[in-house]
Amino acid sequence: MSTPKERIRNFSIIAHIDHGKSTLADRLLEFTGAVDKRKLKEQTLDTMDLERERGITIKSVAVRLQYKANDGVEYVLNLIDTPGHVDFSYEVSRSLAACEGALLLVDAAQGVEAQTLANAYKAIEQDLEIIPVINKIDLPGADIEGARQQITEIIGLDGDHAVLTSAKEGIGTEDVLEAVVQRVPPPKGDRETRLRAMIFDAKYDSYRGVVIYIRVVEGRAYRGERIELMGNDDCYEISELGVFSPEPRPMETLEAGEVGYLICNIKSLQSVKIGDTVTDAVNPAEKRLPGYKEVQPVVFCGMYPAVATDFQDLRDALERLQVNDASFVFQADSSDALGLGFRLGFLGLLHMEIIQERLEREFDLTLVTTVPNVAYHIVTTEGQQLVVENASKMPPPAEIERIEEPYIEAEIICPTEYLSAVIDLCKKRRGVHVRVDYIDGKRCMAVYQLPLAEVVLDFYDKLKTYSRGYASLEYRLIDYRTGELAKLDILLNGEPVDALSCIVHRNQAEHVGRTLASRLRKLIPRQQYEVAIQAAIGNRILVRETVKPLRKNVTAKCYGGDITRKRKLLEKQKEGKRRMKQVGNIEVPQEAFMALLSVNDDD
Repeated sequence: MSTPKERIRNFSIIAHIDHGKSTLADRLLEFTGAVDKRKLKEQTLDTMDLERERGITIKSVAVRLQYKANDGVEYVLNLIDTPGHVDFSYEVSRSLAACEGALLLVDAAQGVEAQTLANAYKAIEQDLEIIPVINKIDLPGADIEGARQQITEIIGLDGDHAVLTSAKEGIGTEDVLEAVVQRVPPPKGDRETRLRAMIFDAKYDSYRGVVIYIRVVEGRAYRGERIELMGNDDCYEISELGVFSPEPRPMETLEAGEVGYLICNIKSLQSVKIGDTVTDAVNPAEKRLPGYKEVQPVVFCGMYPAVATDFQDLRDALERLQVNDASFVFQADSSDALGLGFRLGFLGLLHMEIIQERLEREFDLTLVTTVPNVAYHIVTTEGQQLVVENASKMPPPAEIERIEEPYIEAEIICPTEYLSAVIDLCKKRRGVHVRVDYIDGKRCMAVYQLPLAEVVLDFYDKLKTYSRGYASLEYRLIDYRTGELAKLDILLNGEPVDALSCIVHRNQAEHVGRTLASRLRKLIPRQQYEVAIQAAIGNRILVRETVKPLRKNVTAKCYGGDITRKRKLLEKQKEGKRRMKQVGNIEVPQEAFMALLSVNDDD
């Protein structure tokens, strides 16, 4: 028996990092009895080992709750727990599209942060009913009235009607559920019309193929029905469908307004596209649902298998992972130094770290990762426009008319006492000042336009250091601007190492080259011959460091006697080293490829 639409509520929990989304989700699971108290653990919905280790949510998770409200009516609540980090904002936007309402969590001690604001705007764009929830009211430093005021003044919501909770202590859990029932509208959509359901996520199961997460918008889906994926016209038969509570629970039908999963024995990973529309194959719908905006990666890096024979395994792993995370892209690439591999695009540096760690853990791969960089637009002297994501693919300097780099607009919220340190950091990173807004007597928001290349490496870490952990960052891509940029080559004994090339601002080229060359000197093992490390722009050498050769004392056995014997032995050694240098290959360790990560250190 399906639930009437009037008794269904679909909602997400959105917030800044560490404001208590997953803990509140635990309390809701506990209060509604969705999970046995013996099985309940911290962050129950964070099932990935990485999520539990790092204490962050990476993947959105859908779960169905049964709740008997104060008016005596039993409701079905579909909760989608979302990530809070800026790199996983694509997950948030996908989850919000499957909902009618959102709980916006604000930490009572920290107030409104950058990601709180960004996620609130995402929910407003989707036209959702937003319920402000002030969490952590049990903390000694909780400022409930201050948080209410910030919700009203910064976000523009009614802070006076915010629900007060402490997810850790279980205070106010029932108030949150009542607010969802009373304030989130029930789903729209005719159940008697043709089936249209949106795919908002998918994962790969080794035994059952692709598991599709859907939100049924119109009509109904039932077991045994033949369905069509409208993006590629493929048809399948539903072998199982159901809901998550939070374990998969098979059902006979899913009707308009409900959130659940489908299993159709789909073997091909390319068949499923996130944002696609599922419809009835016999009586298909006339047009697709709007779906999602195409994701735009901003950070790129190369990933190569440490063992060349693992190339195909890496390709399979990336294809399987992409079904579960459609926000990264990849294409085959090759490097003179590292062999065959892939060029990957990510939404940020944390996103890159997570993907690399998942590939190594879940698929048992050993990877060599090149330095992360951004995509540049290059206009050649012949007027041709190129997009370059890899410095080694850059045309010669004589053929380049101008190079344009991506700029972002960053909103940094921090206590007023750290504003000068934040401004200094932005100036060092070629930032353009836009404005500073004072939120209240203690906090302010600095808005800066910065080159993305200056942000992707260690800007966030430095920001946290300069502000003693109190600053929060949210950014968005705005445009491409012409800059004084050049390709910096690293040469080992005169031979360029393509994987170590990078695009830098001309003013910083010598500093970056010197820092990188000195780091490489410590990392490259000593050989039987001298190794010259040089940083160059075109034919102009900027910096040189030398790795001294290992030296065997060939004259140790000569005790006194004629000096010509010693000279003869030394000349023989010198000739041997010269020959060895002609044929010798220098092995560059993986640490050398990561040395660029910290080149922007202020030392």
